[in-house]
Amino acid sequence: MNILFFGDVFGRPGRRVVKQALPGLKAEFGIDISILNCENLASGRGVTRETAKELFDAGIDLFSSGNHLWDRKQSIEYITGERRIVKPLNYPQKAAGAPWAMAETPSGARLALVVLVGQSFMPGADSPLTTLDRILPELQEQTPCILVDFHAESTAEKRALGFYADGRVSAVIGTHTHIQTADEHILPQGAAYITDVGMTGPHDSVIGVEKEIILYKMTTGMPRQYEVARDGLQINAVVVEVDDDTGRAVRIERIRRTVNL
Repeated sequence: MNILFFGDVFGRPGRRVVKQALPGLKAEFGIDISILNCENLASGRGVTRETAKELFDAGIDLFSSGNHLWDRKQSIEYITGERRIVKPLNYPQKAAGAPWAMAETPSGARLALVVLVGQSFMPGADSPLTTLDRILPELQEQTPCILVDFHAESTAEKRALGFYADGRVSAVIGTHTHIQTADEHILPQGAAYITDVGMTGPHDSVIGVEKEIILYKMTTGMPRQYEVARDGLQINAVVVEVDDDTGRAVRIERIRRTVNL
């Protein structure tokens, strides 16, 4: 199977980029399953029913997430009932969202999606390593193809989890920093890995926010409401090819493309 994964999709500009680019990327890479990280989908903070529907209707199969998934109180009920939106599994059990999700290719192969958050420089969460140990037997009974979105700040923590999961999952895809790293490769036991896939959205910004606002805050110490930037649109994504029978990754390709809308 060929899996397309978009790094954190930021606000309306990011949604527009995905909608424009998705059909062409599906055709170019023969994509079977499309996934995006949705935690910044609605004006850069959280996800709403409307913004989710926009991307599901465009052809995205599953949403991964992170610590900002629940930033919009009015959307908690929707997140709770939408099985295609996967919450961080090492958050408390009562947190809204699906603990994991499954997508199926046209040929009938299945891919499981799991989201974990890091512990370094992040809100409190259980160990991502022991949480992964707990869920893997259940998933492996259903499919050998498992993708982990590891939403974390620390590059070292991401790297460590990649080696910890290698041989047991198909891919460990890092998210959260909005800065794409250039270390995509296949780990020794067959898991595709990248420390951070980056951000899909406006890159003439400070990780999605108008740069003048961030500079004002840094130079004055005064608060100012964040606004989603509009310029420098980019796709940041990866394509991962996985052997349906073994669950081992065959290839990972990083995508970083400028988009004009």
